Amino acid sequence: MKPPLLPAESFRRVMRVARFDGLSVLGVAGGFALISAASRDVSGAIVGLLVAAAGAIELHGVTLLRAGRGRGMGWLISSQLYLMAILLAYSAVRLARPDISTIRAVVTSELAEQIRQAGMSVDQFLLEFLRLVYLGVAAVTVLYQGAMTIYYVRRRATVAAALHEDELE
Repeated sequence: MKPPLLPAESFRRVMRVARFDGLSVLGVAGGFALISAASRDVSGAIVGLLVAAAGAIELHGVTLLRAGRGRGMGWLISSQLYLMAILLAYSAVRLARPDISTIRAVVTSELAEQIRQAGMSVDQFLLEFLRLVYLGVAAVTVLYQGAMTIYYVRRRATVAAALHEDELE
């Protein structure tokens, strides 16, 4: 059995994970916000910016931790909870008000015929497809952001110990 990690090593790992996660969220969501804005999709751009803000919040937590401030862990945890809330709200809105008009154009006549042979109308199929997509987004969000939240919460005391060790040196 391995001995537990030293607080300094655990702190470095938390910083590395948080920096990578924050930059990833900021970059991907910012890119989608730009694409949405370029295609004049106002709601998509707003959601992209709200999600990108979660990455900025997480990076702010990293900056605080790097400066030796333990409250940075609170920012890391809150960024995950904020991101989860935004994505769950987005999924709920999309489930409550599905819009198949944008993906209806993608359905070819061959695909439409296969859907009809399976006993569904194209609109029924597209509604079911969107339902599965947004339920999947919600499930992945709960799993990933929930796991990240637990990861940060469990390392809060260890990070505090590492910061305390730095103060003593």
